[in-house]
Amino acid sequence: MHLEKIETFVFRNPPPRHGGRYFVFVRLTTACGISGVGEIYNATLGPDLVAGMAVDMFQRQFEGADPHHIEQLWRQAYGAGFTQRPDVTVAGVLSGLEMACWDIIGKAADQPVHQLLGGKVNHRLRSYTYLYPPQGDVYPAPGEPSVYDDPDLAAEVAVQMVDKGFTAVKFDPAGPYTIHDGHQPRMADLTRSEQFCSRIREAVGDRADLLYGTHGQFTVSGAKRMARRLEAYDPLWFEEPIPPENPADMAEVARFTSIPVAAGERLCTKHEFARMLEAGAASILQMNLGRVGGLLEAKKIAGMAETRSAQIAPHLYCGPVVAAANIQLAACSPNFLILESIGTFEGPYMSCLKTGITWEEGYVIPSDAPGLGVELDDAAIAASPYCDSALHLTMETQPVTP
Repeated sequence: MHLEKIETFVFRNPPPRHGGRYFVFVRLTTACGISGVGEIYNATLGPDLVAGMAVDMFQRQFEGADPHHIEQLWRQAYGAGFTQRPDVTVAGVLSGLEMACWDIIGKAADQPVHQLLGGKVNHRLRSYTYLYPPQGDVYPAPGEPSVYDDPDLAAEVAVQMVDKGFTAVKFDPAGPYTIHDGHQPRMADLTRSEQFCSRIREAVGDRADLLYGTHGQFTVSGAKRMARRLEAYDPLWFEEPIPPENPADMAEVARFTSIPVAAGERLCTKHEFARMLEAGAASILQMNLGRVGGLLEAKKIAGMAETRSAQIAPHLYCGPVVAAANIQLAACSPNFLILESIGTFEGPYMSCLKTGITWEEGYVIPSDAPGLGVELDDAAIAASPYCDSALHLTMETQPVTP
């Protein structure tokens, strides 16, 4: 068996655009006709350029190779051009190609990927949802009531999600985040964040955990001030309280607060996660399978986490192929905590697939279909091209001021 062909797809995520503006998929096919799909999570460069990078990496490192040789292919791509260091662009492209190889391997063996990575230990995967606007686009128009800054509206949506079956909800009311972070939270940001936790806790009681998110916004002292305001509401986690560059600084925040620190969505490879674990910066690791370096790399990270009593909570703010890979990892990881889902995995978000993801009363049920268990819908993807210039995610460009 050897890899013969690559196809790339850029899909415009339809409104309400939960999960981002677009998704970048790849499909690899062997000479014997077995195809596998993967997804690249790269928010730094335009999607067409990222798709071109996937073609280049495939032609240089993967074409003609046996897809079973994951370790060799990974090292070739990681070390190409005399690099051998964590690089978010290389790791993102490599993640999509590696993921597609696992899909092929599973189909060739007639086994789900989780069966090949140690076997299923979690038959149901607890899931959480972000609190999205109850109606309309994920990016509300200026002046519209917003679940992002209105604690009462957020509490209403939280109750709706808990009534559906979710036992955890995530929200991030900490104010704007910019390319200049970290910064000190403004008094209004502290007050609003405490109000969110207070109102949501009052609304859902002990039926759900509160997952307090930031985007690496704060300085160490600013994160401590925020944590002190939130501790009374016992959140399950304080997500990425400072920018991700310095694990020692994040560890200082983790030692200060009783709220568990969760982090990792912006990290790639085992090396960056090892530094975070060694520093004691986070006890909940949020690797994104479309960025971290692929399934085997994530499995290695999960194993490292076990040795430090840390758990994994795979992150998802991209498309449903990464969601499928996250599910495979979670199913075979003993230290799995909770899985991010995009709502209940239905509606426009799933329109790029022919297959579904099973969500039942707050839990995702891992697929036992061969490979990743998902297939692209080429016609639906072709009917929804991404023609905008905006990146998958954007940040404010001016510093936050009081």
